[in-house]
Amino acid sequence: MKTELREAAVIAVAVAVSGVLLGLLWLWLAPHVPLVGDQSGKSWAVYLKDSEGEQAAGVDGTFTLLALAFGVVSAVVVFLWRRRGGVPLVVALGVGGLLASFLAWRLGVWLGPEQDVIAHAKAVGKGVTFSAPLKLGAKGALLAWSLGALVVHLGLTALFGPRDPEPPYEDGPYAAPPA
Repeated sequence: MKTELREAAVIAVAVAVSGVLLGLLWLWLAPHVPLVGDQSGKSWAVYLKDSEGEQAAGVDGTFTLLALAFGVVSAVVVFLWRRRGGVPLVVALGVGGLLASFLAWRLGVWLGPEQDVIAHAKAVGKGVTFSAPLKLGAKGALLAWSLGALVVHLGLTALFGPRDPEPPYEDGPYAAPPA
């Protein structure tokens, strides 16, 4: 049990640290939401350049699909490394995936475009298009990595994992009568 817990801790940390790669890929691949600033008097307003654009949904979708892909890859790697299941291993995949998603989300927001849109609009000038801050609107996307990893690991374990030996057939109270 001690060995399993140690391996589970290593897996959780390795999966969580790989969230940095997810955050960088999300920052690079996510569509930019175009904003434009307008000044009337001394006050500034910021508007979507394309009010019917779907870039904001694309940002969430990009994060979700990347997180699912990372979940699948992490589950395959862990299965190939261990070749069997176990509660500590599955918990490590789930917790590590959740931590990795959270780390990726915060890293993408931190490295992404400036968060203060009014100050950014003032800096670029009236009528100039600039990118909105990277934002994850669908917080349920943070579960994508963990769910993808758990489902794939369960499937791999069910298909290719070690089997329990079959108990020998014995005559018992529910055995078929002799013919």
